Amino acid sequence: MYKSKPLYAAAVAVALTTSAIVPVAQTTVSAATHVKVKTVKLKSLVFTKGAPVKLPATYKGEKITWKSYDRHIFNRYQTVKGTYGKKKSPIEVKILIQNYAVKFVESVKEQTIYVGEKPELPKTLAVLYATGRVYDKPVRWSNVDTSEAGTKYAVASYTRLGKTITLKAKINVLDINKDDFSIGLLHTNDTHANLDKAPKRATVIKDLRAAYKADGTPSLLLDAGDVFSGSLYFNKFQGQADLALMNYMKYDLMTFGNHEFDLGDQDNHQALQDFVTKAKFPFITANVDFSKNELLAGLQSKTITAGPEKGKIYQGVIKEYKGQKIGFFGLTTEETADISSPGTVAFANYIASAKAAVKKLEDRGVNKIVALTHIGFDDNPAVDNDQLLARNVDGIDVIVGGHSHTKLETPVVVDDTIVPGKAEPTIIAQAYQYGDFLGNLNLTFDYKGKLTEYTGSLVDVSKAAEDVKAAEILKPYADQITELKNEEVGANIVNELVNPRGEVSVRNSETALGNLITDGMLKKAKEYNAETVIAMQNGGGIRAAINAGPLTVGEVLTTLPFGNTLATAKLTGQEIKNLLEISVGVAPIENGGFLHVSGMKFEYSSKLAKGDRVTKMEVNNNGTFEAIDLAKTYVIATNAFTAKGGDGLTPFEVAYKAGRVTDLGLSDWENLRDFTKSLGEVKYTIEGRIIDTKVESK
Repeated sequence: MYKSKPLYAAAVAVALTTSAIVPVAQTTVSAATHVKVKTVKLKSLVFTKGAPVKLPATYKGEKITWKSYDRHIFNRYQTVKGTYGKKKSPIEVKILIQNYAVKFVESVKEQTIYVGEKPELPKTLAVLYATGRVYDKPVRWSNVDTSEAGTKYAVASYTRLGKTITLKAKINVLDINKDDFSIGLLHTNDTHANLDKAPKRATVIKDLRAAYKADGTPSLLLDAGDVFSGSLYFNKFQGQADLALMNYMKYDLMTFGNHEFDLGDQDNHQALQDFVTKAKFPFITANVDFSKNELLAGLQSKTITAGPEKGKIYQGVIKEYKGQKIGFFGLTTEETADISSPGTVAFANYIASAKAAVKKLEDRGVNKIVALTHIGFDDNPAVDNDQLLARNVDGIDVIVGGHSHTKLETPVVVDDTIVPGKAEPTIIAQAYQYGDFLGNLNLTFDYKGKLTEYTGSLVDVSKAAEDVKAAEILKPYADQITELKNEEVGANIVNELVNPRGEVSVRNSETALGNLITDGMLKKAKEYNAETVIAMQNGGGIRAAINAGPLTVGEVLTTLPFGNTLATAKLTGQEIKNLLEISVGVAPIENGGFLHVSGMKFEYSSKLAKGDRVTKMEVNNNGTFEAIDLAKTYVIATNAFTAKGGDGLTPFEVAYKAGRVTDLGLSDWENLRDFTKSLGEVKYTIEGRIIDTKVESK
């Protein structure tokens, strides 16, 4: 083999070999001007970036015949072969061709923003490469200072192989309106399909909107969730009666409550999809993920938008008035996974989700932020509540809440007196329950977004006249359930069976109604399993009081509206104690998992540590109460929801997964109807089945 002397220089090499190459016509091969070749000198051989590649015509006095090369092979060495001389000895030249960025092929739309706001600039732009192909590449933006008014040009740059390309985006920065900004927020929560007073609510809404408009102040109507479940209207129409009235009242935004997910096990959220798609307003949630639900996934966009579409779900929404922006995002309690039937719908942490939403809003130049929440004012602090949200997330000016059915006649303020170092105050509002009140917040912000003035009140809708059109909308729905509501069961309620919420509540205390319901459950369960000795009903499942007088089917359905069935579970005495510890674990704070009981009684102290509060448990053994044996197994009757661990009652869930639960398939409301009918005269009282032995401080 014959080899020439080494003719190397950096990235270029010339070598001779004895391998045969078929001759071709003599040519000078040129690259397109966009081919980048590193400049190298080798005798008379020169490669220049951006210029045609000129190959020598002779070598050692002999003519060279070159083959062409593929100029679209990039980022590596390529061998160009030729022949020279009488004996046609082969010659090779190795060249490096590089693929560099030519230009941006995507423009950025001109923007108009206010001083201090951040422009919306894409993180990636389409770049044309020397090959002629286009790729999306991350870019860096400079010159985006918007602290002063004027025309700005933000510059995007991208560098590759030592070559930088740039693109300018025009930004018009305007002086911000430094006037104070006022807005009215009208709000409801936890209406639970209580529609009989909705026409009166419509009147109150119209009057308040007219007053705001006359004052030159914009207003919005918000709902903080739990429109679903709680009355015959929902049982029959599954939210559509509520929606017809909400559309008429022109609600602007709604977030989801836990009860919006009650039908997940029955219809995979078909009723919720119908509710969302037929709404004439958008929905907001920053922590609910519908992506795995086939009916709802396509309705959700996990973005902040200033142009929401009706019947769609967003992370948040921006409203703009007089050059000033106010942002809204939604939250739903993570407990929904335990206290409802969300199925494939998932719930993220409320603090992390809120922080992410606030940042997105602030990045869009929003400095007035409202959280529309369904996490409860003072709900279980181990999970979530509005007070903790206000304490832990900066940037939220207002929380309009629901879930705990709290009657906040004036807003509660969380400021630096409560949280040292808190930069700006957060106010919390909630409008009780069942549409009894309309919340009214009148807010004033300075141009920097600080809440400077506010008033908040609850308007009693019962004192208003009915809106004629709203009454017309309600009438065909009301007519369809009147007959059902008025059908008498055949039982007389001697004394009213109240269903209190508040300091003394169905969710923290024994009630006569809870005793009646559990006695009926126990009686029915014994007909199917004679070994059943105890019945338990979660307080969160008892939705309404029963008036004195003849009992109607409508009253029974309103009290137990969820369509649960009766189930039995085999639990040890230790598991029963564990259940009761969960039941009273946060007392006297309300807990939907607070258990009313029949066939047993127990004592606890709310002064003791959570998890170690229950001090005495007794079961009725043929008229005699005896201590529950922790090692013994007992048969317990409950509803199918709690039997699967609903309301956080995990010992039931363990039993269910272990095959120790039997669903009897008997409707809970029908059980109550039949039990009261068997009694005829129904006179129930509080009997001391559940006693808090706490010692009050002096």
